[in-house]
Amino acid sequence: MQSLDIPPPVHSAGAADTPLARLFGLLEAVAGRDQPFTLQSMAVELGLPKPTVHRMLAQLEQAALLQRQGDARHYAAGLRLRRLAEQIMLNDSFNGARRMVLRSVVQELGESCNITALAGSEVVYLDRVETAAPLRFYLHPGSRVPVHCSASGKLMLAQMKPAQRRRLLDHVPLDAYTGATITEPAVLERELDQVREQGYALDREEFLPGLLCVAVAVPAEPGRLSNLCVAVQAPVMRLSPERAPQVLPALRRAAEALARIEADAMPRAHRA
Repeated sequence: MQSLDIPPPVHSAGAADTPLARLFGLLEAVAGRDQPFTLQSMAVELGLPKPTVHRMLAQLEQAALLQRQGDARHYAAGLRLRRLAEQIMLNDSFNGARRMVLRSVVQELGESCNITALAGSEVVYLDRVETAAPLRFYLHPGSRVPVHCSASGKLMLAQMKPAQRRRLLDHVPLDAYTGATITEPAVLERELDQVREQGYALDREEFLPGLLCVAVAVPAEPGRLSNLCVAVQAPVMRLSPERAPQVLPALRRAAEALARIEADAMPRAHRA
């Protein structure tokens, strides 16, 4: 099976090199291990000095997030960390429901489907279900795409007021990622006019060569702008711009289902 694997972005050390980020990175490393580890092995994996890792391990052990093994040299996930993971899985009906919506689209259309949101000047993948087709573009949840060259980004730009959109785009370089990327502000504005008129947006190989994306917005509460989109992605050999409207009924049903899930979860979030 052939796939094009697009890894999640690597943030610069300066942006993430904080005590909290280091502790979280250590916990991520622990979660990825299936056996206890030593101070030395964790220091090597994280690329941090042993004294620094030793302090971090002591903090996490004191908080019961890690526990030391019988030989006093090896560490593993502590009771509190395991309970935290169990509670997340037990109570994650919200994300489970959203994922089932994505799976239904993938089953119906045979192509990858994702949920996205606007984060600053980028579109972030909140969740994604991959197709089983031999050729696919694998974008991980957490991946980020520039707002001007993604279908979801265009939808979110199109719903903004002109002043809000200019304020964002004035500080975002319209870099070219492929020969099809829109890099001229006037051309992008015309594209956004079309998006508003037709109610959906396309990425015609504008971020990755050979990849076409169709996106629709998830309806928001009356008077509010949507910050969620649901989109289908496929190689252009299977989904051309001319065939893109054929996937809209499935996408719009998914968008309505996601809107109901969001509305159902909102009262619980307010009560919390």
